[in-house]
Amino acid sequence: MEKLLIVDGMNLYFQMYCGMPARIVNKEGKGIQGTLGFVGALIKIIKITNPSHVVVLFDCEHENDRAEILPEYKANRICDPDEQEDDSYVQIFDVYDALTFMNIKHAEVKDFEADDAVASYVFRYSSAIEICILSNDSDFFQLLSNNVKMIRYRGIKTNICDTHFLQNKYGILPCQYADFKSLTGDNSDNIKGASNVGPKTASALINEFGSLQEVIDNAAKIKKPLIRESIIKNTDRLQINYKLIKLVDRASLPYVLGDLAYNYNGITTNEVLKGIGLR
Repeated sequence: MEKLLIVDGMNLYFQMYCGMPARIVNKEGKGIQGTLGFVGALIKIIKITNPSHVVVLFDCEHENDRAEILPEYKANRICDPDEQEDDSYVQIFDVYDALTFMNIKHAEVKDFEADDAVASYVFRYSSAIEICILSNDSDFFQLLSNNVKMIRYRGIKTNICDTHFLQNKYGILPCQYADFKSLTGDNSDNIKGASNVGPKTASALINEFGSLQEVIDNAAKIKKPLIRESIIKNTDRLQINYKLIKLVDRASLPYVLGDLAYNYNGITTNEVLKGIGLR
């Protein structure tokens, strides 16, 4: 069966850029560690998954409608005021050049977040093609199915997550993950959950009542007073969280599936860096 690899570009890039133990420069003194790490990791994942189609999606600077729902959404992600001169932002353009050299389609998502475009690809194509999502963003757990897996790249500890992984880890189904995460919150996105509700409690509530809305509607039936009071007190917040976290098919796609055909030709990281003038 054919396979589409969708790469959460900024997620992988900053994982590689920040994960390097030191700044790496080429003979001209130009920083290349982010590009080196990104290309190397991507080639490793391509070898593991052997995709027939590949697309890499990047976030870009624009108004975020989720911030209109919750102003503090991702407000904990502080940007350097001189970010356009920062080494990390210079190297991202080298990554774009590397992807072009590798004949891999890539795009900045301009109308929504990259997460939304990833979700729209899944909703529109997962019935026709197996999909692997390369990202460490747990929001994508809600997209898992028999035909959709998620890869969390961690070198030799790289983990492939499927529906069984989610059930074993949290005791819930993919369709319940947005409900679950609305209860626990998400520090990485600056989303606060209900106080006194951690993963085990959230899982128990979802399994008892079925969904976040059912938890809210039946809050008076929750046996533990602290949990009951927390759900009642935080009802509005929980409903806002769900709107922020739930992924739906709403983004325009930069490419149709037929545009994304890819055949790995054995190219190495060094060959890519040489090809774009970084070696």
